[in-house]
Amino acid sequence: MDLLVARGDLRRFRFDDAPVPEPGPGEARLRISSFALTANNITYAAFGDIMSYWSFFPAEPGWGRIPVWGFATVDASNIEASGVDGLVPGERVYGYFPMSSHLVVTPSRVSDTGFVDAAPHRAALPPVYNRYTRLRTDPALPDQAGDQTPEQTGDQEGYEALLRPLFTTSFLIDDWLDDNETFGATQVVITSASSKTALALAFLLEAFDRCRVVGLTAPGNLAFVEGVGYYDEVVAYGGIDALASDVPTVLVDMAGDGAVLSEVHGHFADHLLHSCRVGATHWEDLNLDGALPGPEPKLFFAPDHIVRRHADWGPGVLEQRAGDALGQFIASARDWLTITEAHGEDAVAAAYLDVLEGRARPDRGYVLSLDRTQ
Repeated sequence: MDLLVARGDLRRFRFDDAPVPEPGPGEARLRISSFALTANNITYAAFGDIMSYWSFFPAEPGWGRIPVWGFATVDASNIEASGVDGLVPGERVYGYFPMSSHLVVTPSRVSDTGFVDAAPHRAALPPVYNRYTRLRTDPALPDQAGDQTPEQTGDQEGYEALLRPLFTTSFLIDDWLDDNETFGATQVVITSASSKTALALAFLLEAFDRCRVVGLTAPGNLAFVEGVGYYDEVVAYGGIDALASDVPTVLVDMAGDGAVLSEVHGHFADHLLHSCRVGATHWEDLNLDGALPGPEPKLFFAPDHIVRRHADWGPGVLEQRAGDALGQFIASARDWLTITEAHGEDAVAAAYLDVLEGRARPDRGYVLSLDRTQ
């Protein structure tokens, strides 16, 4: 079962029900047990052609499979035929999947910690998206063989699926800002402040006391964002005049909204020292062109910073540091974030439209499944 989305109109989608694919020599079939759906996945779709997100899981012309992060079980394996061993049916993994019930991969570089999908169509794509983590050896991920009860394991999986990929992006932005000494700014303004990626970044900036942190959000989310407590100040869109315009500022734009971008650039002008584009929660108002006062917006691409930090810090260090910080964020997020689990085509369709149309509540997170065995 696949959810296919029209690449030219994200509101058009359909479910494709086909026979479960059989793995060929050197391949394994993964049964996707659960995946998270957030505004981050809408960003993948909005940037699908520009940044090749549609290329990870090809579909018929004009249609695409939106990438998501989640958990899967090795369902069938022919990898012994190509001399690769150590991955057996029943083992669970975490990684990058389509909104589907199954995925066939070509495991390569199999180790105790995971493997890489070496399918030819993924060879030129960013490596961070091609790696799958084995739950049995990763202490940061839940595993049925661990000490947790099934209820605790399922609860932890929901938070991990929702927050791990978003938090990793936020951790990398925080590290990048620190590495650049926040470009000399004393204030960071974050748009789409109620999004989980924005909240994670605000959490990190506040925890390390790097600078003053201001959130911009929709009026309806103002009370929620203020209540979370990660921002020094929260302002509704259209009210940026409440902020002093002469404070050296960095913008981290999670919204991708041309009007909001123009508002911030126009307000701070030369006092805006850097403008960083990250997401597209306001995907219909996405604006990649047009002259703005102040610095030209620059796109932050997390995989590039991952490569840089792997070279700087060595194998595993980035993952360890990000994992430790994620644990602290999840502990905090349990106070304001509730997991909503849903199964089947109707539930997935409803959740997709809620997230796409911006109706999803910021204090809720969707963990979904198209696996009919559940």
